[in-house]
Formats: sequence, structure tokens, C-alpha cells
Amino acid sequence: MHGISRKTPSQEEQEASALKAAELRDLQSQFLHLHHNKIYTKEALETSAKLLEVNPEHYTGWNYRKLAVQHFLNNQSETEVDSESIQSVLNEELKVVENALKNNFKSYGAWYHRKWVLSKGHSSTDKELRLLGKFQKLDSRNFHAWNYRRFITTLKKISDEEELQYTTDMIYDNFSNYSAWHNRSVLLSHLFEKRGKGHSHKESILEEEFEFVRNALFTDPDDQSGWFYHLWLLDQTVKLEPLLLSSWPPHGSSLYLSANDYFDGGNLFPRMHFQSKDRTFPIVLYFSEAVEGVNSSTVTIEYEYYSNDNVIWRPLSANKFGCAQAWLTYLNFPDEVHSLKDIPVKVVVAQFPGIVSSNGISFSQTSYIEFSLCIPSHDREHREGQTIPRILWKNEKFYPHVTGSHDASLLNPLHKLKMTEGKSKASDWSMKTIANEIAHYRELLSSTNCKIGKLTLARLLMAQSKLISYCLPNDGMKVHYEEILGLYHDLMELDPVHICYYEDEYSLVLLKQVTLSMESILRYYHQYGDSTSPSMDSHFCLRLNDLSLSRIGNVEQLLWIQMLDLSHNKIRSIEGLEALQLLSCLNLSNNKICSFAALDPLRMLKSLEVLDISYNEIGAHSVDTRRYLCSSPMTHAVENDWSFEEFANVGVDLTNHWDAFFIFRDLNLIQLDILGNAVVSDQLKLLLFKLMPSLKWFDGENWN
Repeated sequence: MHGISRKTPSQEEQEASALKAAELRDLQSQFLHLHHNKIYTKEALETSAKLLEVNPEHYTGWNYRKLAVQHFLNNQSETEVDSESIQSVLNEELKVVENALKNNFKSYGAWYHRKWVLSKGHSSTDKELRLLGKFQKLDSRNFHAWNYRRFITTLKKISDEEELQYTTDMIYDNFSNYSAWHNRSVLLSHLFEKRGKGHSHKESILEEEFEFVRNALFTDPDDQSGWFYHLWLLDQTVKLEPLLLSSWPPHGSSLYLSANDYFDGGNLFPRMHFQSKDRTFPIVLYFSEAVEGVNSSTVTIEYEYYSNDNVIWRPLSANKFGCAQAWLTYLNFPDEVHSLKDIPVKVVVAQFPGIVSSNGISFSQTSYIEFSLCIPSHDREHREGQTIPRILWKNEKFYPHVTGSHDASLLNPLHKLKMTEGKSKASDWSMKTIANEIAHYRELLSSTNCKIGKLTLARLLMAQSKLISYCLPNDGMKVHYEEILGLYHDLMELDPVHICYYEDEYSLVLLKQVTLSMESILRYYHQYGDSTSPSMDSHFCLRLNDLSLSRIGNVEQLLWIQMLDLSHNKIRSIEGLEALQLLSCLNLSNNKICSFAALDPLRMLKSLEVLDISYNEIGAHSVDTRRYLCSSPMTHAVENDWSFEEFANVGVDLTNHWDAFFIFRDLNLIQLDILGNAVVSDQLKLLLFKLMPSLKWFDGENWN
């Protein structure tokens, strides 16, 4: 551990270890007999104390002593309470803990037991800080001791300011003390909360802290402790009110809703077509931060055929707190609702308070999105048995965007979002502080090739990009995406052990650059099918193939995409695609997806009909430990309606393909390509056809 190599024990050491183990087993047997029989005599407690002194990690031993103390306290409550006896018993517990910590002062059980004893309120805390001082002399970075120190200072009501000075002294003594830096961030968080929204005071403290940590970083750039604290300071600097970045539909758009892919709009161009067999229409809100509280009270939908009380919003890929960046609801149109005239729809966001980000900041800027829908009185149905053409991902089937084409007018409103208050302005201080830090770390990197310095500079430049892109009016300020990409490229070579992380960050930056503006998006925009005819065979298509992407992100400006080509990349995860509710055709071929479980976001895409996952690594690894995105049927994390008997009749063993069952049972694909994966077998094909009877094309063959 910690760079200390293990040595092969000598014969004498092995014999001594075996003797010690035999004695410990005998002592443990005695203790367990006492514990099972609920014997709490003085002799029994002495036995447990001996066991814990030898093995402080014996959790059952600590629990036994808690039961013994509680047994004594319960007997006291039934008779006359003897305060001195209670204090004597608890002091004995503190002594047992102290002896155990002398043997192993990193024992979780011992520190927790000491907290439990002091929480009873009968023991003095006067000697605790002195005891901590002794332990912190042995190891000033022991996080158990620092955690206990926070507990004691709360009991003794020691001010955060006083403790902040203590961390300063400890850092001056050793600036490699990560625990001291961490405790400093905890204390400052408390101070910021106590003093409310006094921004000027917070800003002055953060300026001092940036200078304080900079002294440590410039002294030894390779020490990581201060860099982690700098990352926390950066987060405090760019912590802003959440914003509504984009929506589907975008403000000012006109749409045509039909039950199939036939468009009979006549002279209704320009109008974007949306197909829905069950006459439902998605509305997506995409925020700058993960938020909670999106419901019918905080977001209202107004149009003549609908009651806002029926709206149910759900998060897409929520975190454990129920917060998500993207939120989804559906408008349902009964068969009797039809009109070739525009039906106006208005969505009002945050008309009433309640939307809050995961870091506790309220969304306060009322925003609204207005669009119109055209719903035909009847749709032309496909004739039974009609051949459905196969989607081909060949270059000759795609046409680049042409200025002045019929779809150009459709693309114009896709970046529009009307907000009643306008964009929120970050303080000039935030921008100035970030720019100042960028200048300092560019200077540092001019004299040293420090990998964590490069990573910090990349993060600073991305923070600056965040402020420029949606928190400040862009007064001609340049976002240095090429510099950031260069830094991550250098890090991949400098630190190959963490190359997967750097590739992911590189991908997010590249996608941010691609989606920066409609002009940059159009470089990758293509039309599928006949470029001269406005038929619905032509999709809004984005081709992001062969860009070395390893993950997906920054999709807030791509909510309108119907066809997406991500082939020939390094993609391992598709988290983020669940926000693209219009997506009907997706090409993920020639990537590094290791399991069907990694395709979990696809279950949320109701419009998806064409999927190509050929030539990935599905089934090539016996266990994909890197990322699990959906729950096993063996757990209760998700509700399911498993029906194993249904598949037993066709010879499908679900124990080998539970992840495929979990993903594809929710899809209604017409075309699927999975060849080139190790998992492919006749049994899997049987399962897929059973799950998706709508399949017409499978691995290039027509199964109509």
C-alpha cells in the first residue's frame, strides 16, 4: 500500500503469525458465545475489550459494546439514575476506543463508536482535541481524524472562522495535506451559507483563496492536493442560476403531425413534419443544470384542446436525487382533433417558483415557447404488405446542406428560445477571475509540463466558455476550443493510464464546438434521400462519423435531429441521446459498445425505427465492468413484467440475453443491424424477432 512493497515473511514470522491467529480465533469464539447469550458482565466486557484491542475492525465487537452500554442505561432508567456510574461506564468505552486506535488509528468502527459514546451527552469533550492532536501528529492527513474533528467542533460550538485558521496552520506546515484542503472547503461552504447572498464578501474570500492555493501549486505543481481544492474554487466561481437552454419544439416553429411518413401538406411549406402512430407529440425542456420540480405547477401548457392538469413531466436520465437536465412530456391528440389550420401552443416555464437545481439554486427566469401544429383530418395508410425501403448509410445517399434549399427555412428557428427576462448575466467578477486564473496557469505551463496543470487549464477554459456561451452577451469574446482540444490530446500522451477519461472530455469539447452555432452545425448537416424533393423520405440528418468520439454530450442544440450517424467512432456510452425524441434513424456501427446494457437510453426513444449497432464489441468481454446503464432482472431497481414462459416455447434462454430482452422489448424497430458482434447467434435472432415483430430488415436482409 502507498508504494511500500511486500516482503515474503520468514519462517519465524509465519510461525508467530499462525500462533497469533490461533489466539485470536480462541478469543473470538469466547466473545461470540457471550454475544449470542447476551451476557454483559464485567468479565464479558473485558473479553470484548481484548478482542477489539487486537482487532479494531471487528464490527460485531463494537456493536456488542453498544448493546452492553444500552443494557446498563436501560437498567438505570428503571431504578434511581446514578450519573457518576453512567459517566464511569461511558469513560470506560472511550478508553477502549483509545486503546484500539493506538493499534489502528484508521479503524472506522473505533471512530464511529467514539462518536456514539459522546452523542450520549454524559462525557466531557475537553480532552478530545488534545487526543486528535496526538493522532494528527502521527498522520496529519488521516481523514478519520479530520471527520471526527468536525464532529467535535460542532459539539463544542467552535466557530468556523477559528477552524479555518487551524486548517491554514496545517497547510502551512504541509501543503500536501489533502484532508486540510478538504476541511477548508467544508468550512467555507458553511460560511457562505450563513452569510447568505453577500456576493461581494464571497468574492473577496474566493480571490484570497485562489491566491493562497496558487502559492502551493506553483511551489510543487506535481502535488495533487492543492489542485483538487482549486477545482472546488472553480466550481464556486461558476456556480450560476440554471437556465433553459433549448426546447423541442423551438420557439416560433411550425409543425405537421401525421400518423405515418406521408406528408400531404400541399402548400403548407415551410413546415417540419413529425410522425406519430398514436398521435402523441413530445415536448422537451433542456436546462443548463440538472433540476428538479418540473411539473404542471411550474410549467404550464396552453392550447384549446388540452388541460394543463393532464400534463405529466418526467426526467430523462435522472440522478439519484431525481434531478435531470432534460424533461419530457407528451401532448395527446384524440382522433377527433384535426385541423389544417395552425393550432397555437404556448409553454410557460417557471411562471411560478419550484424549479431548483441539484446544488439548491432556484430557476427564476420566466420563459415561454410558442409554436403551432397542423393536424390532418386523415392519414394515408400503408397498404398491407407494402415494401418498406431499407435505410442505407452509404455516402451517396446523403446530400450536404445547400443554402436556399426548401429545408433552409425550417432550420432557421431551431436555435430560437424566447425568454421574458433575457439571458442571465454572470458577474463581471466571475469572468475576470477565470481570465486571471487562465493567465496564471498558462504561465505555469510555459515552464513545466505538468499534466494536472494542463487538465486544470482545460477546465478553466471550459468554464470561460460556459460563461461566454449562455451567461454573458458574447461581445466578440473568443472561445478557445482548439486550445482545449490540444490540451486533452497532450494529456492522452502524457497520461495513457487515464486515456478513457481524456477521450470522453475531448469528445464533449468537440461536440460543444460542433453545436456552437447553426453555422457550425450545418457543416455536418445532410439530407437523406432525394435532395430535390420535399418528401418525408428526406430526414434532418447529422453525420458525426469518424470524429474519434467516445461519448455523447452537449445535445441541447440537436433536439430536432431525426437521423444521426455516429459510426466509426470510439463510443462506449450513449448517455445523452435520450433527449433526442425525434430520432428515428441511428447509426452506431464500428464503435466500442461492450454490452446491450449500454444502449439503455434507446428505451426512451419512441420514434426510433432504424438502428445499426454492427461491428461493436457486444459479447466480446465476459463481463463489462466499465459501465452498467440498466438494472439486472435479479434486482428490484426497476419494475418489470418478465415472462420467461413466453420465450421458452421458441427455445430462447433469457439467462444469457436478459440485457437484450430488457432493451429491445421497449423498441418498435423496422430495421436492425447487429452483425459483427460476438454475441450474435441464432438464439439471439429468435429473441429479437419475438420482441419486435415489426422488424422488416435484419442485417441487410428483407424479412418483410
